[in-house]
Amino acid sequence: MTATEPSDDVREIKGILARQLRNISWSDDKESDWDRVAEDFLPGAPLYPAARPARSQTVGDFVERMKTLSQSSLRSFEQTMLGAEIHVFGNVAVAMGVCRNVENGGDEVRGVEAYLLVRDGGAWRIAAQAWDTERDGRKIPDYLLGGTMSPCPR
Repeated sequence: MTATEPSDDVREIKGILARQLRNISWSDDKESDWDRVAEDFLPGAPLYPAARPARSQTVGDFVERMKTLSQSSLRSFEQTMLGAEIHVFGNVAVAMGVCRNVENGGDEVRGVEAYLLVRDGGAWRIAAQAWDTERDGRKIPDYLLGGTMSPCPR
């Protein structure tokens, strides 16, 4: 592996991020895979949405809220990854993923999803997640959009 090649750990974590976004997306032609979304998290993992004041929610609460929205006001939701910065040390990792979000086929909104991951039983799992959206005065930095992957040796 050279300094420019991602490690197996970074590739696996990048795959988890992409799978999360793919599984949470839905449209008239595609349903979300809510069971697969939940499988990537450790039991009890807290999620912190962009809304303030900050309040944690469980993965189950988040999934139920999104399921309800998908049956009412949010008829389609598409998330795709634009870039990621991933740092790995031993059995811990931090990932910052940049997402493109499109609700109901409307305008694009970009956001950053922050993940704390741990290796558990040989596989990477999400221990916590928080996110925020880009807006006036808060632009996503170029280094996150560049997709740099930074592994630390084990």
